[in-house]
Amino acid sequence: MRLEAAARMDLFRKLWRARKLILVVLIPLSLLPLPLIHPTSEACCAYVLMVTAVYWVSEAVPLGAAALVPAFLYPLFGVLKSSEVAAEYCKDTTLLLMGVICLAASIEKWNLHKRIALRMVMVAGAKPGMLVLGFMCCTVFLSMWLSNTSTTAMVMPIAEAVLQQLICTGLADSHEDSETADAPEDDAVSDKQQNLNKNQLELLYRNDSSDCTKRELSTLTEVQTVEVNGLGLPVSNQDFIQHTNGHLPQVAIDIPNVKRVKTRRDSQYPTKRDHMICKCLSLSITYAATIGGLITITGTSSNLIFAEQFNNRYPDAKSINFGTWFIFSFPIAIIMLVLTWLWLHFLFLGCNFRETCSLSKKRKTRREMLSEKRIHEEYAKLGPISYPEVVTGVFFILMTLLWFTREPGFVPGWTSLFEKKGYRTDATVSVLLGFLLFLIPARRPFSSSSSSSSCCRNAGQHHSLPLAPMITWKDFQRLMPWEIVILVGGGYALAAGCKVSGLSVWIGRQLEPMSGLPPWAVTLLACLLVSAVTEFASNPATLTVFLPILSALSETLRINPLHTLIPSTMCVSFGVMLPVGNPPNAIVFSYGHVKISDMVKAGFGVNLIGVAVVMLAISTWGAPLFNLNEFPAWAEARNVTGIL
Repeated sequence: MRLEAAARMDLFRKLWRARKLILVVLIPLSLLPLPLIHPTSEACCAYVLMVTAVYWVSEAVPLGAAALVPAFLYPLFGVLKSSEVAAEYCKDTTLLLMGVICLAASIEKWNLHKRIALRMVMVAGAKPGMLVLGFMCCTVFLSMWLSNTSTTAMVMPIAEAVLQQLICTGLADSHEDSETADAPEDDAVSDKQQNLNKNQLELLYRNDSSDCTKRELSTLTEVQTVEVNGLGLPVSNQDFIQHTNGHLPQVAIDIPNVKRVKTRRDSQYPTKRDHMICKCLSLSITYAATIGGLITITGTSSNLIFAEQFNNRYPDAKSINFGTWFIFSFPIAIIMLVLTWLWLHFLFLGCNFRETCSLSKKRKTRREMLSEKRIHEEYAKLGPISYPEVVTGVFFILMTLLWFTREPGFVPGWTSLFEKKGYRTDATVSVLLGFLLFLIPARRPFSSSSSSSSCCRNAGQHHSLPLAPMITWKDFQRLMPWEIVILVGGGYALAAGCKVSGLSVWIGRQLEPMSGLPPWAVTLLACLLVSAVTEFASNPATLTVFLPILSALSETLRINPLHTLIPSTMCVSFGVMLPVGNPPNAIVFSYGHVKISDMVKAGFGVNLIGVAVVMLAISTWGAPLFNLNEFPAWAEARNVTGIL
């Protein structure tokens, strides 16, 4: 009996290890009767859609590989020609993304992001409440332009250094935790500083394209002990959860040893309040990264997927561009930022805002003064602002201004200066400025050799050429998320197949029983549904599956499609309750300050806050901005074309 039981367990283990391969084979075979019994274009397209959706949700194969399924199944089933499918995999959004990645590569190469983060935290101060708010503000700002994951990976080590300072100071002098103190003695500071440096976590940047660079869709992989800034940093040798949230790319990161962090969490916090501060600050960073990604159309790939699919499905609609999206989403982000901060403060720090948020220097404790000193020391290490940082900042501001003023709507934009209309998009600006970064020298013209070498040190590289550019192709290639590009292209291909085959019209007819619901109820149901699904599935996969369905539903119910598509696009980013919900969650969880129960409890509140604020926005300032109270002519034309 024992031998039989052992054999069965061994068989189950083998099947479990091969579960992805089994799923890859069984799903197409089990769904194959659908196109064989009903050899219509709708049935064939539905078969391709279901196979791709299951592959995406289950992640049985890499998301980029699953996105290639329509490329060969559509031609095989006669839904689309191979040339027509191929054209869907490279759109205007791809060029927009490439230009943004060029700017992001320059920002990260010259450490402009670290300077911005530290400066904003210095302004906020070291009181727990204000410290959390300061980190949230800088994370939101950076996440508007960088990927959510790379922003979290960059800010978390800075936050960890501050937290370690709090912990070390509390262990050495816990009885002075609530006292107002003068500046600490120099020898005590040096001892605590040395203790901090032993525990400080640093970011690891891969400079060679041959290195195992981690992308947005492969967040955490097995890494070994490495040397960073002269410190040997132990990292976990276990494969961590691989998941995606569909954001723009991130740099490679090191994950701290989980066992070591667990021991510290159980025994090395001076007080329970210190542990609560660590939890609050850690979770605030991942939530702020998600909030910041909502603000710009390039903030996350789910925003890009929505913009391209919407413009592809409704070419006559001129509603979605960088400016209109920013005007709609910026108030959402501000409200969510404040409410999320209040929620985390209440959950972990209590309601004594006067104690935790006071800016008075007289009320600062010894530990808070040491934390501020640590932040100032980190900022001092950056040195004076360099020429490449200035150039990158100018390009950053210029790109934003050109996006805003292209077609602002209330006044003529700069595109009105050209005779031919409709030729220039946000991608035009993005690619132009990105291209110039490959040409502009990283050294100041006619500068001395000492300042030139300083620029090279800031970038962590030594250029032998005096005219070395701001970024190189390796810098761009290290950050360019080609897997995201293919994934987005797969979504466009699926949408094109649904349109040509008539499947979207068929889906819309099946949803006609919902015609009695008011628009706000339909939108609320869509938001709750995608928020629940995205906790377990990747953001871009979830959105790609739901966009055609919600578009068809809106057309059938004669609701402005933007009324359901925009809130659903935003709510798909609210997968914040589990470590596997998105890579920023996994990064924060790996530092060991929070448990899954903490993430579920805090994330549930953030999820409800997000859905409520998005519903408020779409019902108030979103209605006049996008003219949501009437069924638009561009959707009417699309609906009539689909029926015909």
